[in-house]
Amino acid sequence: MEINSNIKSRLQFPAFYLFFIIFGIQTGTGIMGIPSHIFKEAKQDSWISILLSLVLLIIITSVMLLILKQYKNADIFGIQIDIFGKWIGKLFGSIYILYFLLSLLSILLNYIEVIKVFLFPTTSNFVIGLLFIFLIIYCVLGGIHTIIGITFLFVILTQWFWIFLYDPISRMDWDHFMPMFQASVPELLKGVKATTFSLSGFEILFILYPFIKNKEKIKLPLFLGLSYTVLSILLVTVVSIGYYSRMDLDEIKWATLGLFKNVSYTFVERLDNLIIFEWMMVILPNLVLLMWAMTYGLKRLYKFPQKTSLYITSIVILIVISFVEHDKHINMLTDFVAQVGFWLLFAYPLILLPIVLIKKKWRKQREGDKK
Repeated sequence: MEINSNIKSRLQFPAFYLFFIIFGIQTGTGIMGIPSHIFKEAKQDSWISILLSLVLLIIITSVMLLILKQYKNADIFGIQIDIFGKWIGKLFGSIYILYFLLSLLSILLNYIEVIKVFLFPTTSNFVIGLLFIFLIIYCVLGGIHTIIGITFLFVILTQWFWIFLYDPISRMDWDHFMPMFQASVPELLKGVKATTFSLSGFEILFILYPFIKNKEKIKLPLFLGLSYTVLSILLVTVVSIGYYSRMDLDEIKWATLGLFKNVSYTFVERLDNLIIFEWMMVILPNLVLLMWAMTYGLKRLYKFPQKTSLYITSIVILIVISFVEHDKHINMLTDFVAQVGFWLLFAYPLILLPIVLIKKKWRKQREGDKK
């Protein structure tokens, strides 16, 4: 396996689209319930934890870029094989692939649960899952440009959601934020950790980097995408704290969806039901990008045909979601993915960077000795 990827120019895309990719893959089902999770840790100072999480995100992605820039055109699969050798490198690469699979399952199962609770309680997981699997396969078979195009389009088309927050904003009680600055440092850090659980997805940068055409312009769209995601979480969390009572926010599972519950029009009686339908456009880029990353990883590591792995993985996913019905199991899976994601996405790059730099320095010294 080659360390650097030889990507044809027709498969590359401008760095500009990274803004939509990052926001599209980070905004999934997590934002539906994230206000409650952050509030449980930092209470009315949750907004501080969210802003701190943005600082952490920028630091981690800067570390990721520094790692990637040590190579000509490598992705995380090639870098790990270069650093750790063939077998350990493939093992670490397989962990990434497995993480992508579990993330996809977690997102899909959570969305299916929302659909069944609010809309179609008697519909089986298999039927809903089959619909999504067909959509995912269709998009992934279209190639990287189709995936990016869908992500770009769906991100644009779902921004109208924010308009309907005017009603809960008008009902906010600003006394809910008093007294301010009461959370201790450990509580704020727990709030940061709770926030990061809904910020996964930016690791796609490790996979997509060789496909980016103008790498020198990567920072602006990357950091803007991260900032927009965090500001979206900040908005729904601040509105939720002001809108719900403390007891309600502690107990409600999908706080963000609840903000739309009392908004209605003559042509739409239940706006929250429409939002749930439209949320399919929010999570589809998530699912498609994760599926593509999985199948591309199998192709890179094991030379497994991407189309074959797409069909096999889709069948596995459909079987799994058909048997996972209880919300207890869904919560266990989501918590497990969140815990693994924290270490894989936020801790691992900090460990990997010095190893990459040391190995690069060692190579230069060895080449100098040979001369």
